[in-house]
Amino acid sequence: MKLNLLKPLAFIDLETTGVDIIKDRIVQIAILKVFPDGREELKNQIINPTIPIPPTVSLVHGIYDDDVKDAPTFSEIAVDYLNFLDDSDLAGFNSNKFDIPLLVEEFLRAGLCLKLSGRNLVDVQSIFHTMERRNLRAAYRFYCGQDLEGAHDAAVDICATYQVFKAQIQRYENVEYSNDGSPVPVPITNDIKVLSQLTTFNFLDPSNKLIYDEQKQAILFNFGKYKGQSLLEVFSKDPGYYDWMMNKGDFSLSTKKVLKRAWKAIHNSDNRKHIS
Repeated sequence: MKLNLLKPLAFIDLETTGVDIIKDRIVQIAILKVFPDGREELKNQIINPTIPIPPTVSLVHGIYDDDVKDAPTFSEIAVDYLNFLDDSDLAGFNSNKFDIPLLVEEFLRAGLCLKLSGRNLVDVQSIFHTMERRNLRAAYRFYCGQDLEGAHDAAVDICATYQVFKAQIQRYENVEYSNDGSPVPVPITNDIKVLSQLTTFNFLDPSNKLIYDEQKQAILFNFGKYKGQSLLEVFSKDPGYYDWMMNKGDFSLSTKKVLKRAWKAIHNSDNRKHIS
């Protein structure tokens, strides 16, 4: 079936050196861009991660150090891929929790910013888990009636994700679902904006260390001893916490970018009422 798109929808899948968004790197990126007229364009690239690929990880996706030694680094292809995604909503399988946050981090390392505001983000896994609860291989078998051959190759996986997504829309169109935060069941529709609302995404900080509280209109820590407290509150009583986070390698560039902006806002504000 043809998707009801107002602008292109880019399905993203990454194969990486591991599952740590901060420390691990991309070894393969595949993006399937689907246009409103139904046209499709696939970009698929092996990437030199500049760090060793653990053998246990290579056994999963089949990409070894020898396969990437002559490949371009992400920084070398970053501008091309940023331009390719520029006009698109984003989708993938578990993409809101892994692929997109890691991709944001890789762009920041390359000195570029993948802007997420104004985009719809559709996580096909979330639709699957909401409606059926199960991995991509099972989803492909369930929705498409076939076994997935060549899983863990980014291009194979992302094409399968696209097929699963189209089958989901066809299967669940007008079927009502209910979110924890939704008092009224909402029908699944062939509408990217509605489908993106099936999942949440932290646009402020994709690594989810910082969150924005609408009620308090403040940025809050979402981890550690200051969890639930605002940046303004913590930095006022413990200014050394800022230096600790900025100099510690365990925090993502996305988190540090927000911290730096917040720190500057605190010290440049006369009334210091809130950080926005």
